[in-house]
Amino acid sequence: MLAIASVAPARDVRSVRAALEARYQHARTLRASFYERYTDGNGGLAAESGTVYFSRPGRMRWEYESPEQKLFIVDGTNVWFYVPADHTASRAKLKESSDWRTPLALLTGKADLAKLCRSLQLVALEDEKRRGIDPSTVPPGDSVLSCLPRDAASNAPGYEVLFQTDSEARLVRVVIHEAGQVQTEFRFGNWEENAAIPEIKFHFQPPPGVSIVDEESLAGEIH
Repeated sequence: MLAIASVAPARDVRSVRAALEARYQHARTLRASFYERYTDGNGGLAAESGTVYFSRPGRMRWEYESPEQKLFIVDGTNVWFYVPADHTASRAKLKESSDWRTPLALLTGKADLAKLCRSLQLVALEDEKRRGIDPSTVPPGDSVLSCLPRDAASNAPGYEVLFQTDSEARLVRVVIHEAGQVQTEFRFGNWEENAAIPEIKFHFQPPPGVSIVDEESLAGEIH
């Protein structure tokens, strides 16, 4: 479960949102290390890590390095998912994909939180306690925004996205809660802004012998 720090009374949802958006709005490219943790609500757990790249407008590349090599690319038009060991690549039109990375579109210049969220609030101290979270485990100055996404695919009961930022307004954690106690958590570190990232990083060229399967949605493929 996400550990959330208490929000100082002087801070409000607008200032935290504005600081997060301003932090990345001038960056043409971004690079960070990530750790992903997925729980299926029935005791199943998966943890992975790697490097993620963002580029305006609307492109992402997730390189999974441990425990297995995988690749997830959003090239602005299509969404690609490729596992070298399977010798198969899945492809979906971006507008048809309901993948969890949609909330991270704000890092690629495609959207802002006001457009992504029909409701956006700071997580209050009493809410932290109800969730069984120990605020003392998070550095002072961190803030957490609770987002209820606008898109229809995310309107199911229990769906919520939490954005945790540090004192410098860097995004350090994203948690997606779904029905049935399903949870996907991402932690980010070592952010680099305007890094020199080769253009080829955001294009997928299937290796020889790799089959391409068109999917209506890549949601769930990553697990």
